[in-house]
Amino acid sequence: MSNAGLMGIVAWIVGVLVSLAVGFGMIGQTLTVPFIPEVITVIAGWVVVIGAVIGVIMAIFAK
Repeated sequence: MSNAGLMGIVAWIVGVLVSLAVGFGMIGQTLTVPFIPEVITVIAGWVVVIGAVIGVIMAIFAK
């Protein structure tokens, strides 16, 4: 595996972890968006988490 390929995998894993952290932070209302109702923030958090999980599943099946 080339150095660029390894860096791509590391960047992808970091992106997934950050997406999950932000999504779960929004779901748990640790992260909020000013002037946006809490229910919208929670829904957006679920969208982020589900999107990250779908992305991981699609990447696994693409191999």
